[in-house]
Amino acid sequence: MADVTCLGILVADVVGKPVDKLPEKGKLSLVERMELHGGGCANNTGIGLAKIGIKTAVIGKVGNDGFGDFMVNSLAKSGVDASGVVRDNEVATSATMVMVGADGERTFVHYIGANATLLESDINWDIVKSSKILHIAGSFLMPGFDGQPTANVLKKAKELGVTTSLDTAWDSRGNWMKLLEPCLEYVDYAVPSIEEARMVTGKHDASDVAKVLMDNGVKVVALKMGGEGCYIKSAGVELRIPIYRVNAVDANGAGDAFAAGFLAGLANGWDLERTGKFGNATGAFCVTALGATPGIKDQATIEKFIADQESA
Repeated sequence: MADVTCLGILVADVVGKPVDKLPEKGKLSLVERMELHGGGCANNTGIGLAKIGIKTAVIGKVGNDGFGDFMVNSLAKSGVDASGVVRDNEVATSATMVMVGADGERTFVHYIGANATLLESDINWDIVKSSKILHIAGSFLMPGFDGQPTANVLKKAKELGVTTSLDTAWDSRGNWMKLLEPCLEYVDYAVPSIEEARMVTGKHDASDVAKVLMDNGVKVVALKMGGEGCYIKSAGVELRIPIYRVNAVDANGAGDAFAAGFLAGLANGWDLERTGKFGNATGAFCVTALGATPGIKDQATIEKFIADQESA
């Protein structure tokens, strides 16, 4: 039984560095390092939650291939219940070639793969109904699930007494509010980045962005504001919580780490201020190490960090 179930995209990331130019066709070039990492919003948030100490499950879809084996095994090794991950025999696991230049800049080649074939019918409801929270991780990157199917799942989850949460990704197809609008009335907590939320709402200021989302039914909005920390708005609360400054190594996965910290606070029953601070601190730990999840620590360590920062 999981406290939080993350439903969304799973991506195998093949990272090579340094790559400053591609070889000519038919030729080969060498890199100093090449690694395979688990990625995607559901993977990153799920593993982040497990590292914090929250019982977590992940639902998604991967191919019946080597990358799929890696994703499932990586989740399980991190203490995440991966029994809700569906294996697709027809489509390969979503993957990204990440080429990191000598200056640290990243270039991506992405295959959407099995994430595109995740359907409402793939959802394991035994996992969802036993959870406190269902978190949709990566809206706009699941063509078979985005829009009305997502709304249907959120609605059913709420009918089962499960708290709902939703995070977005960048919508390269430009559908934004068209896809999200039917979902919002069933969202208890929305945790998008400010850039994505601006595209959804057509507003710029955080308070105006939150108002549009809440007018459409969202109960609590927690906007990831990058260097400005987070902005949280509910019917009775408005908070602007600054970041915790650390030596940043890699910002990859910081948004998913904030979501993990925020969801951990909700699972623990904390108020919004404590929850927002914990989300910010989890994001801060994330950026201190390479990769989306290696920097994230357990709850006690993160709480001590917050206490030390606030007493300094």
